[in-house]
Amino acid sequence: MDQDSAHMVVASKVPMLKPGEYEIWRMRIEQYIQMIDYALWEMPITTAEEKAQRRLEVKARSTLMMGIPNEHQLKFNSIKDAKKLLEAIEKRFGGNAATRKTQRNLLKQQYKCNISYF
Repeated sequence: MDQDSAHMVVASKVPMLKPGEYEIWRMRIEQYIQMIDYALWEMPITTAEEKAQRRLEVKARSTLMMGIPNEHQLKFNSIKDAKKLLEAIEKRFGGNAATRKTQRNLLKQQYKCNISYF
C-alpha cells in the first residue's frame, strides 16, 4: 500500500466527537494525528534513526490504545511509552502466567520485524 492509499484509509477513520465524550475524543484525535505524522504533534526529530524509532513507538502505543475498551482509555492515556503501556495493560487485564505469555507472543508476532522493541 503506498503512502497516499494509507492516508485515504486512515482518513476514513477520523474519530467523531460525540456529546459528552470530549476527553475520549481528544485523546483519539491526538492518536489519529500522530498516526498520520507524529511530527505534527511533537517537535521534529533530527536523525533518520530517531525518526524511525519514534514512528515505531507511536505505532505500537496507538495500536495498544486502540485495543483498550473505551471506559479504560483515559486511565491509560497518560502512559506515553509503549512498553510501559503494555506492562500496565497486562497488570490490569492479564490472566494467569500462561495467558499473559500467549498474549505477549501474539503481539510480538504481529510486530515480528520489531521484536526487540517489545
